Amino acid sequence: MKMVACATYEGINANVVHVESTLTKGLPSFSVVGMASTAITEAKERVKSALLSNDFSFPPKRITINLSPSDVKKEGSQFDLSIALLIALDSISDDLGEWFVFGELGLDGSVKENIQLYPLVLSLANQKLIKKVIVPHESLSKLSKIPNVEFYGVKSLSEAIELLKNQEIAQPSIKQSKIESPSYLIDAVEYYFLETYEEDFLDVKGQEVAKRAALISAAGFHNILFEGSPGCGKSMIAKRLRYILPPLTNDEILDIAKLQVLEGYEPDFKPLRNYQSPHHTSTQASIFGGGSSRAKIGEVGLAHGGILMFDELPHFAKTVLEALREPMQDNKIRISRVNSKIEYPAEFLFVGAMNPCPCGNLLNANLECRCSELEIQRYKNRLSEPFLDRVDLHVVMQNVDVKDKASLSSQEMHAKVIEVHKIIKNRGQKNFNAKLTDSEIEKFCILSDESKITLDMAIQRFTLSFRSIKKLQKVARTIADLDRSELIEKKHLLEALSYRRR
Repeated sequence: MKMVACATYEGINANVVHVESTLTKGLPSFSVVGMASTAITEAKERVKSALLSNDFSFPPKRITINLSPSDVKKEGSQFDLSIALLIALDSISDDLGEWFVFGELGLDGSVKENIQLYPLVLSLANQKLIKKVIVPHESLSKLSKIPNVEFYGVKSLSEAIELLKNQEIAQPSIKQSKIESPSYLIDAVEYYFLETYEEDFLDVKGQEVAKRAALISAAGFHNILFEGSPGCGKSMIAKRLRYILPPLTNDEILDIAKLQVLEGYEPDFKPLRNYQSPHHTSTQASIFGGGSSRAKIGEVGLAHGGILMFDELPHFAKTVLEALREPMQDNKIRISRVNSKIEYPAEFLFVGAMNPCPCGNLLNANLECRCSELEIQRYKNRLSEPFLDRVDLHVVMQNVDVKDKASLSSQEMHAKVIEVHKIIKNRGQKNFNAKLTDSEIEKFCILSDESKITLDMAIQRFTLSFRSIKKLQKVARTIADLDRSELIEKKHLLEALSYRRR
């Protein structure tokens, strides 16, 4: 029996699959066992044609291919090359167990790229399960970004066979390539960022309070809700927020690239965080992920490490908004089905935008609101208190004025966010301020004597919940960082209080 390794998906992570083969005497046959999908069983015809097209005679034996473990469902055409190599190399005695092999075969024996290849290899690399791998030559440019893995690119089945016959002298096809972007080093970890801003805050005239809140949100990764009249700039600010978020490590950039592939896009390997903005008519399954037989990732999982934007927030289904409370609190999402139970990481910055009433004119000084008190109350009641309690910053937008002017640019705001990021990392924090645990709050959110008195007064006056107190401390910590202050002073706490929902 001979064996090589391949992989299949379970959720967004890869499971190692050992491809085993036996060629025994008996009536000629070719079977693939081990819960193989249709794409894998169809590989038999591709393998036959590829071998015959490359001057290999198909052995007149009973061929059995086993995909182990047998109780895991396997999907994808990446198993083609593994199966063909085991049949072609049945006569050699060299051990093939350390090799991973990925590739779809053409009928002429050419090795083609598979859309699942990049996230599979990245997941295996993150789990430290892979060292040497044979891949299609056309995939090398993408795979070169993945560290600590030797990649051997092949264009045809013949090349792959020759490589394994001479594996003692085989050399990797590529060296690891670095992310091409500005960066800085803190504690031996490199952080990358972009200096180009497709959407610039200079386009937002006025709205100084909202822009200040957006800066605080970006620096500490705080959830934020914008409330204001139609056309006042809520969506404009939300779209520009993406470009001033904190820098990314190499591993985070690779994870974002994996999510781009899962969403169906070509990965660009740029240090730019995700931005997901589902429509309010989207189904619960499309937002959170799901499926009757196999749970697939949704918008919440795809927003991991970036922004999840809900425009027209009250128009989303109440079941969707209530289900969003768990990932906003726990930074992960669980999908349970009869056939599978999957957990996705979901550490995102939530951005919401809403009108003050159904017609949108309640806060407009120049237009009359056409809504009754009952309609306004019903509109606002779509957002429950437990949901709103998970939003750190609530911003009421100002009226648009012809005298409004541009102020800070995205470049200036991003520079402040990077400065705060350096302060956070040099302080020894692993998480953003908004994601601090209770023990980390005690360690890093140190109040001055005056601010302790102010906090006690605020707790009594506003009857703050335990979550609200912690949230207030975390927002104040970010404001203090923007001021380069080690202690949280009274002014920082008062500004944090100004962003609480009234």
